[in-house]
Amino acid sequence: MSILSEFKAFAVKGNVVDMAVGIIIGAAFGKIVSSFVGDIIMPPLGVLIGGVDFSDLAIILKAATGETPAVTLAYGKFIQTVIDFVIVAFAIFVGVKALNRLKREEAVAPSLPPAPSPEEVLLGEIRDLLKDPQKRL
Repeated sequence: MSILSEFKAFAVKGNVVDMAVGIIIGAAFGKIVSSFVGDIIMPPLGVLIGGVDFSDLAIILKAATGETPAVTLAYGKFIQTVIDFVIVAFAIFVGVKALNRLKREEAVAPSLPPAPSPEEVLLGEIRDLLKDPQKRL
Protein backbone atom coordinates (compact mmCIF):
# COMPACT_ATOMS: atom_id res chain seq x y z
CA MET A 1 0.00 0.00 0.00
CA SER A 2 1.48 3.35 -0.98
CA ILE A 3 1.97 6.17 1.49
CA LEU A 4 -0.63 8.29 -0.29
CA SER A 5 -3.31 5.61 -0.08
CA GLU A 6 -2.46 4.93 3.57
CA PHE A 7 -2.74 8.64 4.34
CA LYS A 8 -6.08 8.81 2.50
CA ALA A 9 -7.41 5.85 4.49
CA PHE A 10 -6.23 7.48 7.72
CA ALA A 11 -7.60 10.96 6.93
CA VAL A 12 -11.01 9.73 5.83
CA LYS A 13 -11.64 7.71 8.99
CA GLY A 14 -14.34 9.12 11.24
CA ASN A 15 -12.00 9.39 14.23
CA VAL A 16 -9.78 11.90 12.48
CA VAL A 17 -12.73 14.07 11.48
CA ASP A 18 -14.14 13.87 15.02
CA MET A 19 -10.75 14.80 16.43
CA ALA A 20 -10.48 17.80 14.09
CA VAL A 21 -13.92 19.04 15.11
CA GLY A 22 -12.96 18.58 18.76
CA ILE A 23 -9.75 20.57 18.33
CA ILE A 24 -11.58 23.43 16.62
CA ILE A 25 -14.29 23.53 19.29
CA GLY A 26 -11.64 23.21 22.00
CA ALA A 27 -9.75 26.22 20.63
CA ALA A 28 -12.94 28.29 20.64
CA PHE A 29 -13.76 27.05 24.15
CA GLY A 30 -10.25 28.02 25.27
CA LYS A 31 -10.85 31.59 24.10
CA ILE A 32 -14.12 31.70 26.04
CA VAL A 33 -12.41 30.41 29.19
CA SER A 34 -9.53 32.87 28.78
CA SER A 35 -12.00 35.73 28.55
CA PHE A 36 -13.95 34.36 31.52
CA VAL A 37 -10.83 34.15 33.66
CA GLY A 38 -9.24 37.40 32.49
CA ASP A 39 -12.37 39.55 32.42
CA ILE A 40 -14.61 38.08 35.13
CA ILE A 41 -12.60 36.06 37.67
CA MET A 42 -9.28 37.91 37.87
CA PRO A 43 -10.55 41.50 38.49
CA PRO A 44 -12.50 40.60 41.67
CA LEU A 45 -9.65 38.34 42.77
CA GLY A 46 -7.24 41.24 42.24
CA VAL A 47 -9.49 43.52 44.33
CA LEU A 48 -9.61 40.92 47.11
CA ILE A 49 -5.81 40.74 47.29
CA GLY A 50 -5.35 44.50 47.31
CA GLY A 51 -5.98 45.75 43.79
CA VAL A 52 -3.29 43.65 42.15
CA ASP A 53 -3.69 42.92 38.44
CA PHE A 54 -2.09 39.53 37.83
CA SER A 55 -1.13 40.35 34.25
CA ASP A 56 1.03 43.23 35.55
CA LEU A 57 2.98 41.05 37.99
CA ALA A 58 6.53 40.68 36.74
CA ILE A 59 10.12 40.73 37.87
CA ILE A 60 12.42 43.00 35.87
CA LEU A 61 15.55 41.04 35.03
CA LYS A 62 17.18 43.80 32.99
CA ALA A 63 15.95 47.38 32.79
CA ALA A 64 15.15 48.99 29.46
CA THR A 65 18.05 50.81 27.88
CA GLY A 66 17.48 53.20 25.00
CA GLU A 67 15.25 51.48 22.45
CA THR A 68 15.82 48.02 23.94
CA PRO A 69 12.79 46.92 25.95
CA ALA A 70 13.13 45.60 29.49
CA VAL A 71 13.61 41.90 30.05
CA THR A 72 10.95 40.73 32.47
CA LEU A 73 9.83 37.51 34.09
CA ALA A 74 6.03 37.83 33.71
CA TYR A 75 4.87 35.41 36.39
CA GLY A 76 1.46 37.11 36.61
CA LYS A 77 0.58 35.99 33.10
CA PHE A 78 1.71 32.50 34.06
CA ILE A 79 -0.61 32.51 37.09
CA GLN A 80 -3.49 33.57 34.86
CA THR A 81 -2.66 30.81 32.35
CA VAL A 82 -2.58 28.21 35.14
CA ILE A 83 -6.02 29.36 36.32
CA ASP A 84 -7.27 29.12 32.70
CA PHE A 85 -5.93 25.57 32.51
CA VAL A 86 -7.55 24.52 35.78
CA ILE A 87 -10.94 25.84 34.67
CA VAL A 88 -10.69 24.15 31.24
CA ALA A 89 -9.55 20.87 32.84
CA PHE A 90 -12.45 20.99 35.32
CA ALA A 91 -14.98 21.70 32.56
CA ILE A 92 -13.65 18.77 30.50
CA PHE A 93 -13.71 16.55 33.61
CA VAL A 94 -17.37 17.41 34.25
CA GLY A 95 -18.26 16.74 30.59
CA VAL A 96 -16.47 13.38 30.49
CA LYS A 97 -18.02 12.38 33.81
CA ALA A 98 -21.51 13.16 32.45
CA LEU A 99 -20.84 11.14 29.28
CA ASN A 100 -19.55 8.19 31.33
CA ARG A 101 -22.67 8.29 33.50
CA LEU A 102 -24.89 8.23 30.41
CA LYS A 103 -22.95 5.28 28.96
CA ARG A 104 -23.15 3.42 32.29
CA GLU A 105 -26.93 3.92 32.51
CA GLU A 106 -27.30 2.76 28.91
CA ALA A 107 -25.27 -0.40 29.61
CA VAL A 108 -27.16 -1.21 32.84
CA ALA A 109 -30.64 -0.85 31.39
CA PRO A 110 -30.83 -3.17 28.39
CA SER A 111 -33.66 -2.33 26.07
CA LEU A 112 -36.43 -4.90 26.43
CA PRO A 113 -39.05 -5.25 23.75
CA PRO A 114 -42.33 -3.61 24.71
CA ALA A 115 -45.01 -5.87 26.19
CA PRO A 116 -47.59 -6.96 23.62
CA SER A 117 -50.86 -5.06 23.64
CA PRO A 118 -54.09 -6.87 24.66
CA GLU A 119 -55.13 -7.01 21.01
CA GLU A 120 -51.87 -8.73 20.05
CA VAL A 121 -52.32 -11.28 22.86
CA LEU A 122 -55.88 -12.01 21.71
CA LEU A 123 -54.82 -12.37 18.07
CA GLY A 124 -52.03 -14.76 19.16
CA GLU A 125 -54.57 -16.92 21.02
CA ILE A 126 -56.85 -16.98 17.98
CA ARG A 127 -53.92 -17.98 15.78
CA ASP A 128 -53.00 -20.81 18.17
CA LEU A 129 -56.62 -22.05 18.20
CA LEU A 130 -56.78 -22.07 14.40
CA LYS A 131 -53.52 -24.07 14.20
CA ASP A 132 -54.74 -26.83 16.55
CA PRO A 133 -58.27 -27.99 15.60
CA GLN A 134 -58.71 -30.05 18.80
CA LYS A 135 -58.46 -26.97 21.01
CA ARG A 136 -61.39 -25.40 19.17
CA LEU A 137 -63.93 -27.89 20.53
